[in-house]
Amino acid sequence: TILPMIFLLVMFYLFMRQLQSGGGKAMSFGKSKARMLNETQNKVTFADVAGINEAKDELEEIIAFLRDPKKFQRLGGRIPKGVLMMGPPGTGKTLLARAIAGEAGVPFFSISGSDFVEMFVGVGASRVRDLFEQGKKHAPCIIFIDEIDAVGRHRGAGLGGGHDEREQTLNQLLVEMDGFESNEGVIIIAATNRPDVLDPAILRPGRFDRRITVPRPDVVGREGILRVHTKKVPLGEDVDLETIARGTPGFVGADLENLVNEAALLAARQDKDSVSMADIEMAKDKVLMGTERRSMVMSEQERRIAAWHEAGHTLVGMFIEGNDEIHKVSIIPRGAALGVTQFLPTEDRHMMSRKQALARISMALGGRSAEELVFGEITTGASNDIQRATQLARMMVCEVGMSEKLGPVSYGEREDSIFLGREFAQHRPDYSEKTAVDIDDEIKRIIEDQHGRAKGVLTERREALDRLAHALLERETLDHEEIRAVIDGRELPQRERVIIPTWAERAEQSKEKRRGSSIFGSPKPATSG
Repeated sequence: TILPMIFLLVMFYLFMRQLQSGGGKAMSFGKSKARMLNETQNKVTFADVAGINEAKDELEEIIAFLRDPKKFQRLGGRIPKGVLMMGPPGTGKTLLARAIAGEAGVPFFSISGSDFVEMFVGVGASRVRDLFEQGKKHAPCIIFIDEIDAVGRHRGAGLGGGHDEREQTLNQLLVEMDGFESNEGVIIIAATNRPDVLDPAILRPGRFDRRITVPRPDVVGREGILRVHTKKVPLGEDVDLETIARGTPGFVGADLENLVNEAALLAARQDKDSVSMADIEMAKDKVLMGTERRSMVMSEQERRIAAWHEAGHTLVGMFIEGNDEIHKVSIIPRGAALGVTQFLPTEDRHMMSRKQALARISMALGGRSAEELVFGEITTGASNDIQRATQLARMMVCEVGMSEKLGPVSYGEREDSIFLGREFAQHRPDYSEKTAVDIDDEIKRIIEDQHGRAKGVLTERREALDRLAHALLERETLDHEEIRAVIDGRELPQRERVIIPTWAERAEQSKEKRRGSSIFGSPKPATSG
């Protein structure tokens, strides 16, 4: 009977030895995973941030307070306890936080919202306590929580009851940020692209005193962002960053960085010494429309249908007032699409008129209309177009009050997910069955009217439609100037077709070169006889 006891004691001794040699890591579940950044680790400063000047100014004020607090305190001001950065993905929220770390001159702790909760009960709350204890030891300091919506979601969310590990973590976070004990000198900066799902308690002043919206950059902002990202990229003489900025409305900082990187990779594949405007245009097409699938085999009939389909989109979009400027049309398969027609606005736009909404529906139905007109048959190629047109028509009728019959009334609340803690039991529409029938009729009427409008444009310009489709079959891709020339009946200018070899083709070419340049010389051709 004594042997099992000795065995257990030996195992316990070995286990404790293991804990001591590992620095206690096996029992450190409740320790915070926050990383403390120092100046040598972080090279980003506010000079690397462009296009979001208002957000930058708000955060620079906090840096100024940390550097000279007496300047603000003599007037009774206090430093904001928390700053919440909100905005679409890719606008630069995390980059701003990295710039703060580089400029603040105080300890900077960084952690993700998903780093708190794990499989063990109580770990999340323990990590929050440990994080703020570290912050108090290093005060004044900044704690940055990225993607705070992972831990700060609305309490009571979901179908599994009111109490779970995430809620316990959130409650501890609320207490630490503004509870009974003060956290003087600890500033919380958080980032999220889903402010609508955050718990109201975390948004109140005293926790997040300042909310900063990080918007999509305008044309001046995009030019500034491009200048930052092209500092280390050798540009050709023909590259005009202002033109690129005007041609990329809606792009965020991450999109522009990706655009510059793709252009540099394309130039490298062609063994160029610098990036030209043509490389940037090809990179923009890749970012906007997807990667070309030249290896995809299409029958001649499918190519013809795709050509007339895209030509229909193009003509309707150009001749119905309210659409954006045509940028490029292609029948080279990209992504899941067999062809792409790309329209780009000439300026930044923040709202849509009724005329523009109807014009977009007409343009979306232009491809189906061309198929009916030319082939007398319809295909599944227009499924996505019909879906987009229906969604836009439903938005006009139900959300923004653009229906003449139903008037300026909003029908049906926007449906939130049942996992956001809303009343998921009441999903009945807030209008009568008769109104539901009227809504369906009005959506159908809008779609049919714009379908007829698109058909009318194409019937009236049938010759231009055929010319454009034949030009697409010949060249596969047409830009704005070439489309104009085809519609006007002018001869298309000659152009050099650029085909960038794939990495597999380049590897094969380099093998051939090495084989030809052997130390024994090139093999002599065999002589007959």
